[in-house]
Amino acid sequence: MKQETKLQVQAQGERQLVIMRSFNAPRELLFQAVTTPALLCRWLLGPPGWSMPLCEVDLRVGGKYRYVWHNEDGRSMGMGGVFREIVPAERIVCTEVFDEAWYPGSGLSTLEFVERDGLTVMTNTLLYESREARDVVLQSPMDQGMALSYNRLAELLAAQAGGKP
Repeated sequence: MKQETKLQVQAQGERQLVIMRSFNAPRELLFQAVTTPALLCRWLLGPPGWSMPLCEVDLRVGGKYRYVWHNEDGRSMGMGGVFREIVPAERIVCTEVFDEAWYPGSGLSTLEFVERDGLTVMTNTLLYESREARDVVLQSPMDQGMALSYNRLAELLAAQAGGKP
C-alpha cells in the first residue's frame, strides 16, 4: 500500500483553490465519510475546541447540506449549500455559502475521489466569484484547520478498515 500524503493547498488560475490529500482507504469508504452526518461530526472539526452539533446532508442533486460548528468559548460558525452533481464514490459538486461571510461571495466545490492501489486521492477544487475572494481564503489559516480535520479523517478511515492510523 502506498503512503498517504499531507494536505496540499495551491492557487490555480485566477479564481481557484485546489486542496489535495491522499488516504489509505478505498474511495467508497472515503465517500461515505464525507457524506454521512454521523461520520462528518467526528472528523470535520478544524482546530481543537470545536464541535459540530448540527450536520444535515440531503445527498441528492438539488438537496441541501448544512453544518454548524460551536467553539468551547461560545463562538459559532455555520455554512451550507446545494448539491449540483453527485456521482457516488467519484465526484460531488456543491455550492458553499457561510452564514457570516468571511470572504466575498460564495464558492463552488468540486470534490473528486481517485483510487489507485488502495490509496485514494481526494481533490477539492474550489471556484470563487473573484480572485480577491480566493486570495482571502488562501491567506487565512483555513489550511491548518483542514489539515487537522483531514488527519482525524485518516484516523477514522483506519479505524473503520480495522487498521492503525
